[in-house]
Amino acid sequence: MVVRMRHTKSHTKNRRSHHALASTSFAKCENCQALKRRHTVCSSCGFYRGKKVMDLVKKLEKKQKKAKAKKAATGK
Repeated sequence: MVVRMRHTKSHTKNRRSHHALASTSFAKCENCQALKRRHTVCSSCGFYRGKKVMDLVKKLEKKQKKAKAKKAATGK
């Protein structure tokens, strides 16, 4: 089968010019002034819209405890 009407390279690239990805925008956290992605929990303090949502200290302790247990299990 032969393509009846071909699109030129310029026409194809012109159409694809709208497919570009937009860069992510950042905002300052109201609590700690660190840069964070919009509409997400701050990764440095755990606040979202002025309320504490995540306890990052507890999360870090849990992660360290898990890593320590894994190291102890593989070290024996």
